[in-house]
Amino acid sequence: MSEVSTAAAAGPTGLSAPSLRWATTMRSLRTPWPWLTLALLALLVVFLLLPLVQVLIGSFSGIGRDGRSGWAIVAAEPRYLHAVLNTIMLGVVVTLFALVIGVPLAWFTARFDFPGKGIVAVLPLVTIVVPEVIAAQTWLMMVGNNGLVTRALAERGIELPSFYGWTGLITVMTFTYYTYVYIGTLAAIRGFDVQLEEAAQSLGTSPAASRFKVMLPVVLPAVLASALLVFTLVVGNFAVAMVLSNRVPLLSVLTYQATVSEVGSDPALQSTLATLSVAIVMLALFAQRRIVARGRREVVQGRGAVAQRLAGWRGALLGTAAGAVVAVSLLPVASIVVGAFTQARGPVMRWGQWTTAHLERVFTRAIDPLLNTLTYAAIATAIGITLATVISVLVVKKRNAATPLLDYLTALPLALSGTVIGIGLLMTFNTGWLSLTGTGAIIVLAYVVRRLPFGTRNASSTLYNIPDSIEEASISLGVPPLRTFLRVVLPLMAPAIAAAAVLTWTTTVAELSASIIVYSGGRETMPIQIFRLIDSGLMAQASAYGLLLIAVIVLPIVLATRFARIDLFASRA
Repeated sequence: MSEVSTAAAAGPTGLSAPSLRWATTMRSLRTPWPWLTLALLALLVVFLLLPLVQVLIGSFSGIGRDGRSGWAIVAAEPRYLHAVLNTIMLGVVVTLFALVIGVPLAWFTARFDFPGKGIVAVLPLVTIVVPEVIAAQTWLMMVGNNGLVTRALAERGIELPSFYGWTGLITVMTFTYYTYVYIGTLAAIRGFDVQLEEAAQSLGTSPAASRFKVMLPVVLPAVLASALLVFTLVVGNFAVAMVLSNRVPLLSVLTYQATVSEVGSDPALQSTLATLSVAIVMLALFAQRRIVARGRREVVQGRGAVAQRLAGWRGALLGTAAGAVVAVSLLPVASIVVGAFTQARGPVMRWGQWTTAHLERVFTRAIDPLLNTLTYAAIATAIGITLATVISVLVVKKRNAATPLLDYLTALPLALSGTVIGIGLLMTFNTGWLSLTGTGAIIVLAYVVRRLPFGTRNASSTLYNIPDSIEEASISLGVPPLRTFLRVVLPLMAPAIAAAAVLTWTTTVAELSASIIVYSGGRETMPIQIFRLIDSGLMAQASAYGLLLIAVIVLPIVLATRFARIDLFASRA
């Protein structure tokens, strides 16, 4: 009897359980996947984790220019405490306004058909097409001190309040970020099984109560995740904060100023302020997870609700409201086109007088920012998509003991602002064994690290739908694992990889917050040049670069969606 038990424990091969595990481990080491996992972990440790650790260590061990530590300076000077409080307040207010706009818009879009509903479909595109620096610039061109609307109303005796400060910050960031709430909530509502709602109503629950008690707990995690994303983006926002904050101290602005101060950077202070921004995001992430964990619901996807047709005055009202939201969202695009062809004398825009001189100047005398943008973004996109594809395969299909850590490190940049990433890279690779400061390589590195999570998420979207049996069948026929991946799995991933490449490109060419920290003279990109021109009040010249930047963003999207038939937002939904 004992011999039978021993044989059973040993398994069909006659090996004991420890021996079987050892044999499985040794067999897995003969494949390239564990070694790729270790190689990628090493890259992420060097180029992501090490810079972040440098920032954290610098905040505690560094000594500022006046001999004090960064924390001592922050504790002693009230403006830094005010900046932290203002940043948190701005994040909360903008998040609430984004929820107020995004959630109802997603609800009505998912549950109703109304005149002009098709125009709401452009909202996800607005998120990608309009860079933040252009959004800030074009709002100033409309309602700034010398803006088109401001001057038109002034001629009629109506004085608009200054758009700088809280008014501009809240307005621009709300209409920049509410789309994230809209996209996340819309996907959750469309995925909700309406039969659960109908079952509650059949038991006597009113429609409003059934939505509150049945649908809300299921949709709430998606709403909270979108809200956290908006809060994180506001806390780390650089472009809008620098252009519009005026006398409102904000954490991202003070961090940048500590990094590029005219009297020399203060590494201790910049590290401390960067650490504070990371801490704010981490606390928000912790709170969001606690809230979601308490009321988590798991529902199998079923039949979605059929959109109800709204006609008459109700449909017209809803269509008008949705159209107004889209029109305001697209205001930066229209303004940038007008501004690029408007004559200007220094900072004064001569509205109604047209010229092509600004664009001619870009192509004849100031083309370097355009070339730099195309070069750095192309290299970063190629590297980023290659890494994202391999990482997504490892995390989804080739899991091992190290892939959870790989997955976590890959997602880490989502919790870091571009300013923090830029400071970390500058501190780590300024001198030493790998000096990248002053080269284009550090800009490319900042791009890759900043946008890697976006590429990984989109590249992995198709892998969950590819059965393992397809790959196993190929291997069973004698095709090696790596060749099987290249010939079988990779072609099936091609649409998701193409979508990830387009989305990575469009977000990379518009990146400002990290690149403005690490760039050096002569290596300006278009977002950096736009920011510098806005800072000098040269809105017309900034508009010319802005128009080219939007063209560089839109062209790949048009090619991908119209000719290659790629659904860029399939992974988001």
